[in-house]
Amino acid sequence: MLVHQILKSKGDHSVVTVTAETAITDAVQILADKRIGGVVVSPDGVTVEGILSERDIVRSLALRGAGCLNETVGDMMTRNPSCCARGDSMDDVLARMTDGRFRHMPVTEAGALVGIVTIGDVVKARIDELAMEKSALEGMIMGH
Repeated sequence: MLVHQILKSKGDHSVVTVTAETAITDAVQILADKRIGGVVVSPDGVTVEGILSERDIVRSLALRGAGCLNETVGDMMTRNPSCCARGDSMDDVLARMTDGRFRHMPVTEAGALVGIVTIGDVVKARIDELAMEKSALEGMIMGH
């Protein structure tokens, strides 16, 4: 399965973005309101400058204390995040996420943000793929 198939199955291709100047408290509120684990940092909604995840926030809190909540997204974000393309395979994306120990990957095309895939999206796609294969094998065994 390819990334574009995962994006298609998600339906909504919109990506929540914030700028590097966004206050961390505002970004935290966005994460909570939208029930998501990360936001893409972009000056224009097209260019990927970084990504801010719940892990980035927790790590900063642990290292620097509650004072970091007065900072901006640019102070805390992961710069130059690993991105994928619509034509990348699900297995490649999953391997990169696992090796890099991250859960959100922006999808870009010609340098422009076109979507985002999460570890949950990739795992769901893999489970769906395995269920289809199982069903096909059962059909072959039963002679259908």
